[in-house]
Amino acid sequence: MSRAVVMPLRRPERSTPARRPARPRKTVALGNAAAPESLAARLFLLAYDPERGRLTARAKLGKVLRAAVLVDLQLSGNLADDNDRARVATGPAPADPVVAAVLEELRAVGPRRWRHWIDRRGGATVRQVRDELARARLIKVEPHRVLGIIPADRITLRHPLVRRHVLRSAQDTLRPSRLVSRVDLRDASVVVLAATADLRTVIGRDQRTRHKDRLAQLAVRVGPVVPALKKSLQQAQYSAGG
Repeated sequence: MSRAVVMPLRRPERSTPARRPARPRKTVALGNAAAPESLAARLFLLAYDPERGRLTARAKLGKVLRAAVLVDLQLSGNLADDNDRARVATGPAPADPVVAAVLEELRAVGPRRWRHWIDRRGGATVRQVRDELARARLIKVEPHRVLGIIPADRITLRHPLVRRHVLRSAQDTLRPSRLVSRVDLRDASVVVLAATADLRTVIGRDQRTRHKDRLAQLAVRVGPVVPALKKSLQQAQYSAGG
């Protein structure tokens, strides 16, 4: 008599859930141009008023751009705060030539107060940042004469969408729904420096009042350059008034 063969029961195979495809990183279409990495270059673009078609805040732009370069160097690890003085540290070589030139200034002179570096060579820094933006074809610079006599430069934006993107990224750090500790520090630096210098093409007076507490919190994250810029601008205003 033959024995029945008992086959082992096979458990039904578990179907592995299909993995969702990785969500692509959000990209911003800026045509054939890219937003500059340099904070000074970003602030130069934002100081341009598209409605009036000209650069604004010329009297204080040099100080603002110098402050932006110092923040850039601090964020990259090339500068450290040493008892309210800027001390050169070991960081990666800056890719931006304007930032690299300022770093060489600091290396040659040694530690000085942050304000010392904000007050130096402002006009030259504005021209250097302008020339780099022109070289990157983000702006167009044309010589002309005011009233047919005074030589000046006419500046126009080649890619207005780039400026709009930089402005939106900076202003987005003011949204209350975003944690101050989580916002991009470079974007925060742009809006804090602009607010400190009262660049109204970036942040209006009513916005500064409405976001006063948040701007103060962001300024703490940005570091010692912010109070140094404020003092420098106040002194310049006092000297001009006197």
